[in-house]
Amino acid sequence: MLSSNPDFVPRIGTVLEVLSILGIFVFAASGALAAARLRQTIVTFAFFALVTGVGGGTVRDLLIGSPVFWVHDAAPAITCMVAALLVWITPRSFWSDHALDWLDAVGLAAFAVFGAAKALNFGVPPFVAGMMGVVTGCVGGIMRDLLAGEPSILLRPELYVTAAAVSSGSFVLLRWWGIDVPVASVIAALLGFVLRALAIRRGLGLPVYRGIRPE
Repeated sequence: MLSSNPDFVPRIGTVLEVLSILGIFVFAASGALAAARLRQTIVTFAFFALVTGVGGGTVRDLLIGSPVFWVHDAAPAITCMVAALLVWITPRSFWSDHALDWLDAVGLAAFAVFGAAKALNFGVPPFVAGMMGVVTGCVGGIMRDLLAGEPSILLRPELYVTAAAVSSGSFVLLRWWGIDVPVASVIAALLGFVLRALAIRRGLGLPVYRGIRPE
């Protein structure tokens, strides 16, 4: 089994903490940017930012039996509020039409790695820990799209969940191979980000179900 290596379970160190804060900030900013597109108030900006920034991690913590991270530590919620305020005071012309996609790509990769690492740290089996990374990386964006009335990324063939799976799965495998946590974290996050970036730039997607052809 993957967990047979006593050094396999990662300690939540500096690099993983940076990935966590980075993921929270950029996801929160993407939520605030979604509110900006709808021309909403600062209160809506803050709400969108909070839900998007902590949504995936909240679901992960509930599933693995961990105290919900942002309830016991003010830093994540403060990070979300700062991101919302920065988007609010920034001229709309500063943000490109694809800014939300790129912020989302960074948050997706960073959160997927951190989510897998935290799940492993709580004794979750490696395969399931990889899935927890996907949950951490994707749920916040899904919540944001639902709040904004946008079509969910899950309903488009464009690579999204796959990119999160590449990040979290790569981290689990790299740890199994004995790669140090900081190195494994950076490599895994970059792999997921590059895949998502290619999907954004070139429209890469998975094949869709064609169904049964009528006779």
